[in-house]
Amino acid sequence: MTDIFNINKDLYFGLLDLKAFSVRENLSSKREIETKGREHLIKHLIDADCKVEYDDKGKPYLSNDTRHISVSHSHDRLAIIVNKSEATGIDIELIRDKVLKIKHKFLTKTELRDANDDVEKLLIYWAAKETLYKIYGLKEVDFIEHLLVKPFTKHKLGSIIGEINLPGFNEAFEMHYQLLPDYVLVYALKKLKL
Repeated sequence: MTDIFNINKDLYFGLLDLKAFSVRENLSSKREIETKGREHLIKHLIDADCKVEYDDKGKPYLSNDTRHISVSHSHDRLAIIVNKSEATGIDIELIRDKVLKIKHKFLTKTELRDANDDVEKLLIYWAAKETLYKIYGLKEVDFIEHLLVKPFTKHKLGSIIGEINLPGFNEAFEMHYQLLPDYVLVYALKKLKL
């Protein structure tokens, strides 16, 4: 139900099966399942008494703690990542072909050519751009113009490079992705020097 993954001493994330959690806790409201699930997963990830709060832009942070976090839910899965040293992002997406209808709204021409109609690859691109968006943490972002992902060869797990390019903000990140049963997961590993 709850899985914790330690990437290194500064970076770790957790996954929670919300369906199993809701049955165990006898919860039925979607909002309550997500709220209680977040609290449950944070307790497994953080060794201090912290709550997840949200700033005025909707970016999550920890009360009484300087560690950076990112939160993502998709259907029956919740993911939270913690980074002790820099802004971070994570995104989990249910694998479904709905992405084929919207791919032109978030991919550059190069990214479209690379992904073609491969649903898993399209979702890796989408989750990578969501991860970058969460790192940036501000609203005025165009996914095609400002968030770029370098073409890659798809495997069950791998690394990709993404960039955030806005006036006054240019950063690149190494991100990791995993194809899980029915889901795609992408998280930021580290900031890269440009």
